Amino acid sequence: MDDSASRPAVDGPAGLHAAEAWIFDLDNTLYPARCNLFAQIDHRMGEYIARLLDTDYDSAKLLQKQYFRRHGTTMRGLMTEHGIDPGDFLAYVHDIDLSVIAPSAELDEALGRLPGRKLVFTNGSVPHAERVLARLGVARHFAAIFDIVASAYQPKPDPVPYRELCRRHAVEPGRAIMVEDIARNLVPAHALGMTTVWVPGNDSWNSDAGDRSHIHHVVEDLAVWLDRVSRPPVPAEARAPLG
Repeated sequence: MDDSASRPAVDGPAGLHAAEAWIFDLDNTLYPARCNLFAQIDHRMGEYIARLLDTDYDSAKLLQKQYFRRHGTTMRGLMTEHGIDPGDFLAYVHDIDLSVIAPSAELDEALGRLPGRKLVFTNGSVPHAERVLARLGVARHFAAIFDIVASAYQPKPDPVPYRELCRRHAVEPGRAIMVEDIARNLVPAHALGMTTVWVPGNDSWNSDAGDRSHIHHVVEDLAVWLDRVSRPPVPAEARAPLG
């Protein structure tokens, strides 16, 4: 597969409607960042480390930050330095209250009209993604979930899982669209030739988003945007005359 950047084949309104595959991030993308699920996950990470190492919560949070900086994710740090079972870690940190997410009839309807396959690409787990999709009321639209386990525990933006997702699910990057809330996670997608859509809802994850050359579309409200692009373009001859 050619990793060089190329002009996406599906850029522009008509092209978006003709995309063969839509790849969606999960957290803070399919639901609004204001739900702040990560605050719950982050707290449970601290609890997990405190329990694992028999230390107090504040000390555990300091270690959590060190693991994140040193290894890219807290889980990778715990796997490398303490040999934890990643399945146990994921089950613990994703045991959270999803009631803060409201079901979205608008998103459900837009996804239902949107041509092409829909896939979830997440640094979380399949069980977590399934719970979130069910809570939103949109699970029926997704053909597959490519999670951190499928990524061999290499999180985005490592380019390897992007290529593996394309290989495993027969995705042609030039006919695919990737939607993400973290700008840097779109860099490998752009390099593969995908059309990229950024939903900038969480400033704390986008402090390094100054260079936007890898971003084709910036979307403030995903459901509203998908509602618009999921409707077939109106032929010029069918448009009502102005005046």
